[in-house]
Amino acid sequence: MTLLTRRNALKLGLAGGIAMAAAAKASAQLNITVEGANFRPLPIAIPDFASSDPTFGREIAEIVRNNLRRSGLFQPLDPASLPLQVGDVNATPDFNTWRTANVDALVMGAVERGGQISSSVRVWDTRQGAQVVGSSYNTDPNSSRRVGHIISDAIYSNLTGGGGYFDTRVIYVAESGPKANRVRRLAIMDQDGANSQYLTDGSSMALTPRFSPNGDMVTYMNFANGNPQVFLLQLSTGRQQQLASVGAMTFAPRFSPDGGTVAFSVEQGGATNIYSVGTGGGQPMQLTSGAAIDTGPSYSPDGSRILFESDRGGSPQIYMMGASGGNAQRISFGQGSYSTPVWSPNGDLIAFTRQSGGQFNIGVMNPDGSGERMLYSSFHAEGPTWAPNGRVIMFFQDPGGNDGPRLMSIDIWGRNLLTIPTDGYASDPAWSGLRA
Repeated sequence: MTLLTRRNALKLGLAGGIAMAAAAKASAQLNITVEGANFRPLPIAIPDFASSDPTFGREIAEIVRNNLRRSGLFQPLDPASLPLQVGDVNATPDFNTWRTANVDALVMGAVERGGQISSSVRVWDTRQGAQVVGSSYNTDPNSSRRVGHIISDAIYSNLTGGGGYFDTRVIYVAESGPKANRVRRLAIMDQDGANSQYLTDGSSMALTPRFSPNGDMVTYMNFANGNPQVFLLQLSTGRQQQLASVGAMTFAPRFSPDGGTVAFSVEQGGATNIYSVGTGGGQPMQLTSGAAIDTGPSYSPDGSRILFESDRGGSPQIYMMGASGGNAQRISFGQGSYSTPVWSPNGDLIAFTRQSGGQFNIGVMNPDGSGERMLYSSFHAEGPTWAPNGRVIMFFQDPGGNDGPRLMSIDIWGRNLLTIPTDGYASDPAWSGLRA
């Protein structure tokens, strides 16, 4: 893992976008129904991608296989068992051969690396003899893995009917050193753990990073000078600045859906209240008042409401109010205490942490508090964050003892529990939206 410098900051920002050269989709019947107890992953054949550099073609195909496998919705077949070892994106497959091999979904791809990376992919429904996906992409030569992620998103979205989430990044707190004296700094990586990079140098503790909607700005809590304050970090330039100065500890920031406002908590005189302020500066607006601890604000996708955690009723619970404050209503009523509420990108669910009976639970509920379901239970698990398609949740889990926290993910049906690879201990993840 390397430290972010001004020289490579642009690689993390808005540079290096993918250009879609062409896209086509034929009507086909191949699809995945992801709900239900009897769900089984869809077997899918992905031969190595054709390329003048066979190693590169194999590498991109393997990224696609790994992404789809890790989604839990697909079962990529062993490439060595396929009738064809290298795909031909320009030819119509011999559907009888693939059907005989019990292959329903077939991916053919090609990729070349030169002044830019060019790629094309076709997905075939072999039972119907029809093309499901047909697209081409171009990108800069430093973004080879992104090609694999975007192809994975195209396959995922067309066969599941939901948005993809592979061409995304995760920012998190990288932890190192002895448990009693951990160094905590911000790090960023692709959603599969690749391309990890430090964003801060660890000279001051950094916590609770959160992405802006456009993915180029991060807000977080910085312990510089021993006074925890909310900061902004621009990824494309490396520039940092304190968000607001209100003469007290500020923490738990999160962007509004339009990226123009940050809601955060202010501790003053033993009480903690929620404020908001524009990212360009100005006078912060107080949204809650009283002697309670109000923290962890999260905007609804339309920006009209804010979820937050409060102990105003005696124990930490989830409340909802308008984005300008006032008329807060409690929505959590299960046993135990609730924290870290966060609205899904689709607005249909709220993820949260619940502590009850000596266990931590990662759960979801409807925005009115109904339909509560626990997805994961452990000695210590918290801090959920949503994939941009609203169907996968990442969080961190600490096994206790001398070990440190690790990142994990699970889908909203409580299936497909995964450990996310990181270079060391990791906590407090935040998932970006799909990259432009």
